[in-house]
Amino acid sequence: MTQAIFKMRIRKGDTVMVRSGKYKGKIGKVLQVHPKDNKVTVEGVNVVKRHNKPTQQRPQGGIQELTKPIWASKVGLLDNVAKKPSRVGFKTAADGNKIRLLKSSGKEVK
Repeated sequence: MTQAIFKMRIRKGDTVMVRSGKYKGKIGKVLQVHPKDNKVTVEGVNVVKRHNKPTQQRPQGGIQELTKPIWASKVGLLDNVAKKPSRVGFKTAADGNKIRLLKSSGKEVK
């Protein structure tokens, strides 16, 4: 059984808004993209606390905060003018390059 690699329309460094769930309405920067899992890691979203036992390397132990990935379908690229999340589409330029577009306004994504 082979694992599917999903087409990711959102890239590392994009500013996105969460569309649904516990963090709905939160805005953050994409830190990591996980195409095999169809997930993205967004700064300040889905932060969990991990309790670490004391070990020889870390004798203190303690509580560590980690940012976990969320489903890519739950986030949308932020349209700065409308302040709303938008879906991403593609257009082929005259020189043959693919350009990402915001579906809501039709503007190019830089």
